[in-house]
Amino acid sequence: MSCKMRLEAEMQTTLSRRGQLVLAAEIRKRYNFREGDRFVWLDDGQTIKLIPIPKDPITALYGRGKGENLVEKLLEDRKKDRRHEQKKVPA
Repeated sequence: MSCKMRLEAEMQTTLSRRGQLVLAAEIRKRYNFREGDRFVWLDDGQTIKLIPIPKDPITALYGRGKGENLVEKLLEDRKKDRRHEQKKVPA
């Protein structure tokens, strides 16, 4: 059984003497990258990923915390822990 990764686009670039890389025009257009945009490099030991930093990180994260209320979950877990500990301690 072989596992093959399908790449949307494979593009090559060359590192300059000054340590600079050029993003291919196709990638810049597809993701609307502009001069001055900032990126983060992530190195997991096998691959290196280039992640764009949103111009407004607060707006980019808006709505990501929807769903379960973590504070309520924490409080409920602490109640369960207390009940469990009370059962262990002889009166």
